[in-house]
Amino acid sequence: MSTHKRRRLSRRRVLGATAIGVAATGAAVAGGTGLLSTASAAGFGHSDDGRNLVVDTGAGLVFKISKTTGDLTSLRYRGKEYEGYGGRHSHVESGLGSATVTLRQSGQTILVKATHGAITQWYAARSGQNNVYLWTHKADASFTATRFLVRLKPGVFPNEGPDSWIESSDKVIEAGDVWRRADGTTHSKHYSGKRVIDYDHIGFTTGEVGLWLVRSNHEKASGGPFYRSLLRHSNDKGAGLYEILHYHQAQTEPERFGLQGPYVLAFTDGGAPSPALAHDRLDTSWVDGLGITGWVGRAGRGKVAGVGLKGMDPKHAYTVGFANADAQYWARAAAGTGAFSCKGMLPGTYTLTVYKGELAVHTRQVTVTAGGSTALNTLTITGDPSAARTLWRLGDWDGTPRGFKNAELMTYAHPSDGRAAKWTGDITLGGGDQTATFPAYVWQDVNNGVRVYFKLTAAQAAAAHTLRIGVTDAFSNGRPRVTVNEWVSPVPLPPKQPSTRSLTTGSYRGNNHMFTFQVPASAWKSNTSGYNVLRIDVVSGSSGTAFLSPGTSFDCVDLLA
Repeated sequence: MSTHKRRRLSRRRVLGATAIGVAATGAAVAGGTGLLSTASAAGFGHSDDGRNLVVDTGAGLVFKISKTTGDLTSLRYRGKEYEGYGGRHSHVESGLGSATVTLRQSGQTILVKATHGAITQWYAARSGQNNVYLWTHKADASFTATRFLVRLKPGVFPNEGPDSWIESSDKVIEAGDVWRRADGTTHSKHYSGKRVIDYDHIGFTTGEVGLWLVRSNHEKASGGPFYRSLLRHSNDKGAGLYEILHYHQAQTEPERFGLQGPYVLAFTDGGAPSPALAHDRLDTSWVDGLGITGWVGRAGRGKVAGVGLKGMDPKHAYTVGFANADAQYWARAAAGTGAFSCKGMLPGTYTLTVYKGELAVHTRQVTVTAGGSTALNTLTITGDPSAARTLWRLGDWDGTPRGFKNAELMTYAHPSDGRAAKWTGDITLGGGDQTATFPAYVWQDVNNGVRVYFKLTAAQAAAAHTLRIGVTDAFSNGRPRVTVNEWVSPVPLPPKQPSTRSLTTGSYRGNNHMFTFQVPASAWKSNTSGYNVLRIDVVSGSSGTAFLSPGTSFDCVDLLA
């Protein structure tokens, strides 16, 4: 039986658990223990109601799977129904439409399998647990996305947070999925404000009942540790929780195929789900004998451990990522030493990438063997652009717009949000750090032609200098062209970037790219008391209006000594 103790959360704590929209790793709200007992529970078993396979966990949760579609059609916890809205149910992709559905019980586990073409979806229940364990196996690209959507009834959980809206009163301002409220704030299912590395679970709580989706390890997902996507939504017509693996939204990598999971749908007594359900802690030994296609247990996996990193900047967090065509993983590097360890990896050869913030600063190859542990000596960071001497710098080379105007807000709001500072305005250097006055994003139709004013000494003005502009993403092939006083740079070629919306859907994450401009000495002002003027324009062969015009997001701008 569940070992959760019922605790009543204060209104402040309930809002704290819901308004953010995502419970981050290690969140400590009340009731987050237990749920992993494997003792047999009274009532555990399955039945058939004619249309659905009915599974009773014996711990208060009864769920149903359609025998014809493979949809999850009911989530009844302590006698109350939570599943479904708008006449639709919970399912992989946008629903399989039809599926071959079978059920098998193996001891204290009930496994339901639903197959349609390239996709097989599994649901499992364990005796005495208020959890539904899920796996998705996708063999090819015949389905356009890889996600599982849990649809929840309207009104059962608070409708709060940047990923919530009110359809009866809010106004659609973009693509049918971005909304503006009368107070000027913007809301969308895209506005989670979280990267994959930032959370283990998402969900809702009333203070008495919590419903959470504990994410998988995302080894078959794409986009890496810093990918941002929709995680949940709520409105007056229903709510949803998402396990997103490949969504064709701001994607930077090809899709991976194979088995993904388990991810876990967990009911609690209002608090966070048990930490033991997290993907890096979950005991999956009971899965080994179930015959799930593509399943690789602990014995078939390996580990990489590194002594540390040399050359770290203490102002930044470091992450070590691993990726190949079949899988992806990552591990946080320890502050100070840079030591890291990544376990549970499928065998193969991976590109190891060290990230300063979100910027790749070192790469190498590493091989993982089944049951083995690959040890790495200290890695010396060799590719940090911040090591170069500069005359001035706006921002820092960390692969993000952090520190620039409106940067933080843009992960959970639309650029037109009433809380955003004016996107226009020039920057004058020389009186301290002006990073916060430089816009995180520039669009062709909004704030093009940002100007930076700066002075040079006679010796500095007598030499050519390299101007570097780092970007994190671009929309519609937007890229910078610069003018320095009267000198105009060539138009650079566009780097490869995602083709979908991103800058307006809570993500600056694309492919980090550095543009370099060789500014000749003849471009500078000869009068050292006068300001040189750098103008940055976004150019593109495409067009658009307002915040859907060609644009780009910035990482860093600097002038080398």
